[in-house]
Amino acid sequence: MALLDPLLEPFRIKGVTLRNRIVSTSHEPAYSEDGLPTDRYRAYHVEKARGGIGLTMIGGSAVVAPDSPPAFGNLQLHRDEIVPWLARLVEEVHEHGAAVMTQVTHLGRRSSNFSGEWLPLVFPSPLREPAHRSFPKVAEEWDLDRIVRDYASAAERCVAAGLDGIELQHWGHLMDAFLSPATNHRTDDYGGSLEHRMAFPRRVIQAVRAAVGQDFVVGIRMSMDEDRPDGLGREEALAAVRHYVGDGIDYLNVVHGTIESDATLARGIPSMGTPSAPFLEFAGEVRRAVDVPVMHATRIADVATARHAVRAGLVDLVGMTRAHLADPHLVAKLTAHQEDRIRPCVGANYCLDAIYESGDAKCIHNPATGRELSVPHRIRPGRGPSRRAVVVGAGPAGLEAARVLGERGHRVVVLEAADAPGGQVRLASSAPRRRDLIGIVDWRVAEAKHAGVDFRFGMYAERDQVLAEEPDLVVVATGGMPNRTFLAEGQGLVSDSWDVMEGNVRAGGDVLLYDDNGAEPGMDAAEKLALAGARVHYVTPERALAPLVGSMNSPAYLRAFALHDVQVRLAHRLTGVRQVDGRLVASLHSEYGGQTLEQPVDRVVVEHGTLPNDELYRDLVPGSSNLGEVDHRALLAGTPQQVTTNPDGRYQLFRIGDAVASRNIHAAIYDALRLCHTA
Repeated sequence: MALLDPLLEPFRIKGVTLRNRIVSTSHEPAYSEDGLPTDRYRAYHVEKARGGIGLTMIGGSAVVAPDSPPAFGNLQLHRDEIVPWLARLVEEVHEHGAAVMTQVTHLGRRSSNFSGEWLPLVFPSPLREPAHRSFPKVAEEWDLDRIVRDYASAAERCVAAGLDGIELQHWGHLMDAFLSPATNHRTDDYGGSLEHRMAFPRRVIQAVRAAVGQDFVVGIRMSMDEDRPDGLGREEALAAVRHYVGDGIDYLNVVHGTIESDATLARGIPSMGTPSAPFLEFAGEVRRAVDVPVMHATRIADVATARHAVRAGLVDLVGMTRAHLADPHLVAKLTAHQEDRIRPCVGANYCLDAIYESGDAKCIHNPATGRELSVPHRIRPGRGPSRRAVVVGAGPAGLEAARVLGERGHRVVVLEAADAPGGQVRLASSAPRRRDLIGIVDWRVAEAKHAGVDFRFGMYAERDQVLAEEPDLVVVATGGMPNRTFLAEGQGLVSDSWDVMEGNVRAGGDVLLYDDNGAEPGMDAAEKLALAGARVHYVTPERALAPLVGSMNSPAYLRAFALHDVQVRLAHRLTGVRQVDGRLVASLHSEYGGQTLEQPVDRVVVEHGTLPNDELYRDLVPGSSNLGEVDHRALLAGTPQQVTTNPDGRYQLFRIGDAVASRNIHAAIYDALRLCHTA
């Protein structure tokens, strides 16, 4: 197979032989515990090793000093107690045939002054970082001496733990801040000319190399063109790399741009709706100009693109990091000629946004990622008798339930009222920029069919139709319907975000979009209306714009808002809509000022989440053995549901996803997976 597929060819860096060319580059999922890679963190990386990856990289980025406090769960390499935890992780990853390295850094200003030990953050110059809002101290000579020693000590701990190598982070942190003329305004021996701006990062590299010896792998992740006014350009970056290689760098991980703001971060780690592998050709140009192996990872989400990157000689190692969050068994499936069964990365960047929303990384449609200790990635056939299962609804929750129950060996039929699967995901994917979301649907349909699931579309299921299937198990995944009930006046005069996405709202004139949800649906509707030519007035009761849309996804919406002059009004609640002289008048109340504004518009669109579409569920409850009850202890423990509150009931009954409450895609799929994998 390796002879046919360049991705599966081994590759050697110094004394480390990787079994293939595929890498999960360093990133921080915030699975650590008190700065240590404990059981959850280890299980996440071991799963990728079990899945066949050549190299998994941890610690994005592991910090070397107390004045580089964790920004979101970073590993703390300045503590001796990290060594046995790292060693255990290394041992288990090696048992499954993969290599493992960690990224090492001092965050500089890219953290918070108000966390950890509350030490002042240091930076070459007194420049505030937009993303973390920190004002740093200008680093003194003794700071730099101390930090160089901290890097060396951290590297020694990595050697002691048995890691295969380390990667110095030179992108948005302290080392590159000295090299870049945009962030280094010093007039001493560490500023000014390229030679002087290189001085500090070269000291770090030299100290690390001396600490680890000549045989240990030391790489660097570095922006080779900051693409900003007065920033580091490619020629100076290449000149610096040549010095770094002489100082002891063994490979180069090429990135592009900067990460200091939401806008630049979104360009550097692009989401859906952007070109695949936007900097791959750039990485190839860099590879031709340097004498060390080159790795590159930006938005290489599919095997075909990764294969091209290696076959065309653009890179030596290809990073498929977010793709492995979606499917840690990607390489195993590729090796087994099952490329078509790889769970796709849809580019939603929920993995990153979820860190800030809920504290740790989550794949939008693989809820087992990060939950390896409690939820399986691979569904095992059940040991008990096959059961007759009816799933009602083919949105993300219903499709996941059907897939999992099918793989468990049950006889599954799916009843869906629409003529195509997908539910709200299909609606969201109708926006051109978000069309990749349909991969969530397509993959599940294909996998369910592999498992023998019977799909019946155009069937609005009622109680008698469900019972005619003589089910042992019924899973109601009928989703929800747009909620307008919050309006005291004018419910019948307004449209909702579903109407907009389905094309049922005329986009001309003044449209007031009221978003009391704060997630993607309202922003999708506002963007679609603005692009179609409406004068959009976006109103929310929140103190910030769409607080549930994270920093990786908000830039695309904000760009549309800026280009189409969307007017934003915060902290106002829509209390009513009435018709006056052929137009609508929206009443907008401020809880802070106490006043109510009257705004005339041509149309009003509301986004207030959904209400459960649960009529069928209510009809089925009396005939069920559990009366719809879920044993939460069993659910959380990963054991079967055995509640029997109605001994005369003929079937178990559960509801999942938005049929329970208005939530999101990840919640719907997680509902289905953890309920059904023990069924």
